[in-house]
Amino acid sequence: MAIPWLLALKVIPWGDVIEHAPKVLNAARKLMDRERPHANTPVGAMPMDLVSDTPPSLGELRNRLIEARLLIDQQAQTQDQMAQTLTELAEQNARLVAAVQLLRVRTRLLMFVIAALAIGVIVLFAR
Repeated sequence: MAIPWLLALKVIPWGDVIEHAPKVLNAARKLMDRERPHANTPVGAMPMDLVSDTPPSLGELRNRLIEARLLIDQQAQTQDQMAQTLTELAEQNARLVAAVQLLRVRTRLLMFVIAALAIGVIVLFAR
């Protein structure tokens, strides 16, 4: 089971992920900022029901309007939660990419240290 994960980690272009992570984070923040002011703005009139030939009564229209407003409020709340979740995921992704970058730097440094120690050991035993 470890082989597919290792293969997947090798296939992922980490350079591209690291390069695009700030863009994703900024886009998520812009989405969050853009969607908040629109959550409370009223939406235009809803289209009339064209199935019936007789116009709906005032009470029926009022009930439809109340239902539509509730639906719009629920959708706005859901959209706000989704945008907030997207922002949190983008921030987590940015932190993950930073941690991976740090691990890559540490791994390279460790490889150089190991190579230097190996050369030192070879030179020491060659005498």
